Order: sequence, then structure tokens, then C-alpha cells
Amino acid sequence: MNIDHAAADATIAAARKHAEAAGVRAAFAVVDTGGNLVAFSRTDGAALITIDTAIGKAYTAVSVGADTVNLTGAIQPGAPLFGTGLTFAQTRSFVPYGGGVLIRSGDAVIGALGVSGAPSSDDDHAIGTAATAETVGGVGRVEEMERVERVERAS
Repeated sequence: MNIDHAAADATIAAARKHAEAAGVRAAFAVVDTGGNLVAFSRTDGAALITIDTAIGKAYTAVSVGADTVNLTGAIQPGAPLFGTGLTFAQTRSFVPYGGGVLIRSGDAVIGALGVSGAPSSDDDHAIGTAATAETVGGVGRVEEMERVERVERAS
């Protein structure tokens, strides 16, 4: 199952709200489980680099099956992924910095949110986790998607 457009938009709206409350100009991207862009937004004044970085963080999270903040140790000098940060390859960029957050429905990954633009990648991660908890885990939007899919399959 993949995240739908309505849930992706709600996740981005929540991320924008949290970023604006923190005074952060940022970009936000939601991808599905195949790493395909579902929704995107950028606040006024966010740096251009945040566009590709947000998309790359979301893609990286869904690709490795973990929030990108978990890769921080692996990209330090002497670690296995040292030197791989911000490897841009068109729409399939590997961006192993905090801000890529998995979106789940129960135990299943249905997509990922990428946030870029805060003063630190830990701040990007905090915005992303707050947004996904509020919209996906918090209000039951994904559970509603699953209920509708079950009804449609039964018809």
C-alpha cells in the first residue's frame, strides 16, 4: 500500500505548520514506497538547494527503510558511508542527513517525508517526525485509507 495524495498533502501541511512555528524556511516532499514524488511544497524564501535535498531525504528514507537521521553515524569519517552525503543523481538522490522520515500505516511503510532547510538536519528531523505523528499516526488518516480500500475490494 502507498500513501495517497490527500494524506501526503496533509503531511506536508503539518510539516509547513511546524516549520513556520519554528521560523524555518524549508522544502517538504512526500514520496511513495517506490520513491516516486507524491507531493511537494516549499516555503517562501527557502534556499533552492532545499528542493532536491528534501526529495532526496524522502527517497533515501524509503530506500533504506529507516529515518535518515539513523544514517548520521555511518557518514562520519572512517565510517562505511563516509563521502556519500548529498550524492545527487537526478530524482534518485542519496541524502543521508536527518530530515527523511518514514510514513507508516501500522507496521507497514507507505512512504516517506523529506524536510530540508532548518539550521540543522536534527531540526529537519524534528519537524518531519512531528508532522508524520500528527497527520498519519495522530488522526488516523491512513487507517481510514485502509478501511476504504477494504470496502472497495469487498465490492
